[in-house]
Amino acid sequence: MRPALIITIALAATPVLAQERPPEMRGTLTSLTRVLGEAHALRQACEGREDQYWRSRMSRLMETEQPDPAFEAQLKDGFNAGFAEAKRLHPVCGDDARQAMALAAVRGREIAGKLAHAKYRVSVLPPLPEVEQEGVTAEPLPR
Repeated sequence: MRPALIITIALAATPVLAQERPPEMRGTLTSLTRVLGEAHALRQACEGREDQYWRSRMSRLMETEQPDPAFEAQLKDGFNAGFAEAKRLHPVCGDDARQAMALAAVRGREIAGKLAHAKYRVSVLPPLPEVEQEGVTAEPLPR
């Protein structure tokens, strides 16, 4: 599955307003914004600074969630921290940056699954089955 599609799925899995989410899901959303920041830095490394694909997805997430000011700052901090870390580790496009993009996509998919499961539990629907992606193994990025 392409990284863009995976994190787009994550955004589609978050229609519940941040204020309505259980407190433990706020951390999951913050993790998602960090992955979006990483993806933004990595894509810019490979596609150029003018590429705003993942930044625009972050903006869409903020519009969808409508977080209170304190949580909005936390989400933005997550995005910025992910961006800064990925830019520091992968300042130019290469095989390592492409591998990091693939790993970010895997993490984004995992987070999307958590958010989707939480959403459906809140609305008393049965949980979604786990979906495995064949042939994908991922180690976390060094922190």
